[in-house]
Amino acid sequence: MSRKTKYDYYDDRFKATAVELGDLPGVCAKDVAEVLDIHPIMLYRWKKEYREGEIMKKPVKGVMDTETSRELKRLRKTEKAHKTLQMEHELLKKASSIVRIEKRDLRVYRYTA
Repeated sequence: MSRKTKYDYYDDRFKATAVELGDLPGVCAKDVAEVLDIHPIMLYRWKKEYREGEIMKKPVKGVMDTETSRELKRLRKTEKAHKTLQMEHELLKKASSIVRIEKRDLRVYRYTA
């Protein structure tokens, strides 16, 4: 018997889906493994990893509805404006403290002849 030279790679999303299918009531894990063309021992190992939190079902990347993307753009724009306003506020606080110091040191002399 020859060893397999190229191994299949299964991402976490596939593993999590396989585990969830195996956990359905009335479904045998061996049948799920057969349908998915994987060894049943592998499915049992994935179940263990899933319980321990090593495998997590991740959301699909790049899929975002238009309302969410619009809201995200608005949020980024608002955060940028907020940061700008914070910087302006800090500059004004520094400037007002300098003006107060200069006013305090300013002495008015009246010339009397």
